[in-house]
Amino acid sequence: MKELVDTQNEHDDRHLAIDRVGVKNLRYPITVRDKANSVQQTVATVALAVDLPHQYKGTHMSRFIEVLNAHGPTLDVRSMAAIPTELLKRLSAREAHVHFEFPFFLEKKAPVTGAKGLMDYQVHFEVNATAEDVDFVVTVEVPVTTLCPCSKAISAHGAHNQRGIVTYSVRFGDPIWIEDLVALVEKCASAELYSLLKRPDEKFVTEAAYDHPVFVEDLVRNVAARSRDQENIRWFKVEAENFESIHNHNAYAVIESPSA
Repeated sequence: MKELVDTQNEHDDRHLAIDRVGVKNLRYPITVRDKANSVQQTVATVALAVDLPHQYKGTHMSRFIEVLNAHGPTLDVRSMAAIPTELLKRLSAREAHVHFEFPFFLEKKAPVTGAKGLMDYQVHFEVNATAEDVDFVVTVEVPVTTLCPCSKAISAHGAHNQRGIVTYSVRFGDPIWIEDLVALVEKCASAELYSLLKRPDEKFVTEAAYDHPVFVEDLVRNVAARSRDQENIRWFKVEAENFESIHNHNAYAVIESPSA
């Protein structure tokens, strides 16, 4: 059989290195560690990339998929860190980048009736690796309720509130639970969100939000303060965006700790 030409390894004379090349928007079934139930099945959108030196025409796209498949469907800190390390070897790269984004589901009980419902949270696992270092960042997107302190202070009746989203990223020492990151954020808002509320629950949530008003500035400060108290969290970035109910714009704030 005639040997097939390896076009990717041919020389390129434009002398332009590529920062990242690889595959993205790959759907892949995964099993994620779950604090309550041991494991949880979900589907991730995956991006895998490496750098490409200027002398090479292209990378070997099939090897990204081979490496991903070789590590199986169970996704945890160890398997995530192993994927970019293997990409470095298989593709003779100096840098490798892996990103998994997936929905993570938690069963939540309504605060008064205990009615059960599922809440979904978007989670990101991002790993960047070189021969000397592996950097792992976990991000959770947590929807919350916020009630405006100014509106409450100046209004004779009620106060405007809205749904917001907190995007919370951390670097950590020991493995950290997604559920614990979600809970940390939810404790910092005016009220939590639930998928199922009966009338007594709705009354409770409405009054809880009224009793705990927070600006978007308060929200990021609350999360940052709790993060500083967690010895296992080595670095954090917290962003909050409120989808304002009385404006045609959103309110936004961000705090990032010094680099780990």
